[in-house]
Amino acid sequence: MKFPRFSSSLARIGSAGAVMAAIAAPCCFPLFAAIGTAAGLAVLEPYDGVILLVFQGFALLTLAGLALSFRRNQRAGPLIIGLVSCAALAIHFYLSFFLTLLYGGLFGLIAATVWNHFRTGGAKPPVLESRITCPKCGHQSNETMPTNACVFFYDCPACQVRLKPLEGDCCVFCSYGSVRCPPVQSGESCCA
Repeated sequence: MKFPRFSSSLARIGSAGAVMAAIAAPCCFPLFAAIGTAAGLAVLEPYDGVILLVFQGFALLTLAGLALSFRRNQRAGPLIIGLVSCAALAIHFYLSFFLTLLYGGLFGLIAATVWNHFRTGGAKPPVLESRITCPKCGHQSNETMPTNACVFFYDCPACQVRLKPLEGDCCVFCSYGSVRCPPVQSGESCCA
C-alpha cells in the first residue's frame, strides 16, 4: 500500500460520502433536496438523524485523510481548510444552526480534498537513472534503480570494493548515488 495514495484516497472517500449523506438528508441540506428527491432518496427521510451522524463520520474521515497527507507531505493548506471546515460543521451541529456554516463546512471539505488530490496525485514519476560514485577509488558508474526492491550491496566495477548503505540511508543509491532511490523520491519510506 502506498501511503500518499492511501491518505489522498481516504480524504476523497470521506468527501464523497459526506456529499452523498448531504444529498440523502434534504431536511438539513435544502440545497440538495431536489437532487435527493430525483434520485429517490426521499424514502430515507425517517432516518435523517442517522444520516447526519453518517455525514459527520465522513467529515471526520476526510479530516483524517488530510491529516495523514499533511504528515507525509508537510503542506498544511488542505489540512487547515479541513480543520476550519470541520469546526464550522461542529458549530452548526452542536452550538447554533447556521446554514452558512453547514454549506461552508461541506464545500470547504470538498475544496480541501480537491487541493490535496492535485497536490499529491500529480507527482512526477521517479528518476530511475543514478550515477554511483565509489568512495574508495572515485569511479563513477551510471546504474538503473529498481522500483520494486532496494539495493543493499554494490560492487564497484573498478576496485571491486563492496559498498553498503551509510548509517541512516536505506540503500546504496541513497548513500552513493546522484539520485536517491524511487521510494524516497516519491516521499515514501524506503524498503519498509
